[in-house]
Amino acid sequence: MSEKTTAAATGASATEHFRATVNGAADVPPERVDALVNDVLQSVHATIRAHRVTYSEYDALKAWLIQVGRDGEWPLFLDVFVEHVVEEVATAGRAGSKGSIEGPFYVPGAPEFGADATLPMRDDEQGVRLTLHGQVRSVDGTPLPGAKVDIWQDDAAGFYSQFAQNIPEWNLRGVITADENGRFRIRTIQPTPYQIPIDGATGALIRAANWPAYRPAHLHLKVSAAAHQQITSQLYFPGDPHNETDIADAVKPELILQPTPAADGIDVEYDFILDPA
Repeated sequence: MSEKTTAAATGASATEHFRATVNGAADVPPERVDALVNDVLQSVHATIRAHRVTYSEYDALKAWLIQVGRDGEWPLFLDVFVEHVVEEVATAGRAGSKGSIEGPFYVPGAPEFGADATLPMRDDEQGVRLTLHGQVRSVDGTPLPGAKVDIWQDDAAGFYSQFAQNIPEWNLRGVITADENGRFRIRTIQPTPYQIPIDGATGALIRAANWPAYRPAHLHLKVSAAAHQQITSQLYFPGDPHNETDIADAVKPELILQPTPAADGIDVEYDFILDPA
């Protein structure tokens, strides 16, 4: 599987999944639209004045914006460069576990499993074996039986199923239901750092600005329980050289795991604390 083939398909796949799962015609009050759009435009105007933007730079921006649309990379661009601030604002009042961005690679409807599960994977799946286990509790310490832990991740080559060729549909994706004590155990592989797709418009911007293009290794999770607020999160690994330079700026100290060696790989314990709805 070539980087070019995978990167070229990523934007279109992300856009297709977004359109299929999100209603773009949200009922936003006109006064809210007016306030937000005016602030964005005023910030753009201020930037143009402060940096004395030339017509050639303006034309380069227009050409780039058009190419982002042609490449289907708006979900990728926004999730990488904007979502972390939306997530920060949206969860600022929560007392439970820290969250993180969803990113462009979530797909609803993954296979469901009981509290002790192995994620779907190929017979010859490469990578260090990883066991993630823990408990889902409310902020008052009450265990949450039947909590759902929806998990997805990349493979050892840095690719996600349904966004790259030659990977089984639900590879390394699953929804685990916690037991009567809110506990879960998930067997998978350790994810790997990866370079976000750079052969399209987003990559052109990254190269032009000389920014790092890598995301550190991470597990994606959505954790939910009845009468509680769902948390979307990512869990990271200590010592990853990309933790400090994450292109998506989504790493938080509270989300860095503390793995311990195990007979068949590594073992990680991590609990999720949910706020009441």
